[in-house]
Amino acid sequence: MLLIDQRPAGPVTPIRFVTADTWEATSGALGGQALAFAKASGFEPKAGRHCLLPAPDGTLACVLFGLDHVGAPKADTFLPGKLATLLPAGTYEFADLPGGAKAAELAALAWCLSAYRFTRYRKASGEQPQLVCPSGVDGVRLRRIIAGVTLARDLVNTPANDMGPSALEKAACELGKRYGLKPCVIEGDDLLKYNFPLIHAVGRAAAEAPRLVDFVFGPPDAPKVTLVGKGVCFDTGGLDIKPSSAMLLMKKDMAGAATALALAHMVMDAKLPVRLRVLIPIVENSVSANSFRPGDVVASRKGLNVEIGNTDAEGRLILADALALAVEEKPDLLLDFATLTGAARVALGPDLPPFYTADDALAAEMAEIGMAEHDPIWRLPLWEAYDSLLDSKVADLNNVSSGPFAGSVTAALFLRRFVEGAGAWVHFDLYGWNPSTKPGRPEGGETQTARLLYALLEKRYG
Repeated sequence: MLLIDQRPAGPVTPIRFVTADTWEATSGALGGQALAFAKASGFEPKAGRHCLLPAPDGTLACVLFGLDHVGAPKADTFLPGKLATLLPAGTYEFADLPGGAKAAELAALAWCLSAYRFTRYRKASGEQPQLVCPSGVDGVRLRRIIAGVTLARDLVNTPANDMGPSALEKAACELGKRYGLKPCVIEGDDLLKYNFPLIHAVGRAAAEAPRLVDFVFGPPDAPKVTLVGKGVCFDTGGLDIKPSSAMLLMKKDMAGAATALALAHMVMDAKLPVRLRVLIPIVENSVSANSFRPGDVVASRKGLNVEIGNTDAEGRLILADALALAVEEKPDLLLDFATLTGAARVALGPDLPPFYTADDALAAEMAEIGMAEHDPIWRLPLWEAYDSLLDSKVADLNNVSSGPFAGSVTAALFLRRFVEGAGAWVHFDLYGWNPSTKPGRPEGGETQTARLLYALLEKRYG
């Protein structure tokens, strides 16, 4: 256990947080030998610096860790998470973390998220340090969030040879069954029978058949919250094939599905009083004799005929059929998650996912919660003037725009064509990956937006 609720009977090492403003008072309280050791070790009260102070008997007396002063513009509330990868095995507690209960919660969360290890193919070495859950922090809730994030990270980090459509289906169904649900799976040519032609078209060329996983949690008369997650287990680009460099991370193209499952775990484990529906369209976008082609026109569940301008814009196609199904029961809140466009990364980079919605109040609420939860998002516009860029000369619309600009915006506008009838709809264009290690965010698969949305649903319905 990385996080323990009770302070054990054995030794617990305090972690003392210092800033440039508090260092004088802290150093005065340390005593001569400890202060001399800190100075000899080159410790300075700068953000991210740490020092292990020994006791006279040679054991560890305390840890010093530098922070930016509270309220500093660049202060990172996840910075204490760095300690989980710096400290030797043992049990630790936060002694004097500034910022109150919320800062303590985020610091403890960052500790556990930093300690994440992907061990499916290589065993982790060494025992990890434990943290005593800070006073005033709900350890049960924290572990719920950590479990959801870990679930999603493990799914994203697993390569496509072990996380193909059948494996992702199994993971989704196992999550549903854990909470007593009976997931429904529509697979292969049955997608045509039950009117999901876009999902079928994208996935039909792969060795493993395309499919749609659907499960529902909660009472039917509760507020309806529906999650849709893009489950492209690997994306070659189809006949508009990607260059090899662009394929290297395509195992993460199912991060939208992983995010939806992470959030679903948090909601179901907390037993929030909502009627939660989870829809995961799952495919592999492969190249074969029966691949869908540029120039094809494919019907959709909604009845709109879609011209295929580019087979590498497949994620929006499978989402379109799933979203059309979702709105048939008019959910109060419809959320979709997808690693959809490179344009979003060009605009905002890997750490800041754009989102789209027509609900101004909801947008403001989510942005505020995202900052508070250290799970930030940034609103981009559903710019009406760009909607005509999706016009087709032979069908109702094209799956890509007619120009090189605003790729994330036009992808969102494409999806908007399929969500009429939802109470409120939000689309998240995720990256789902940490290019480098930062506190709370180790390099590899990442779960973006799930924590902020769980906090939102708690606030609304908890």
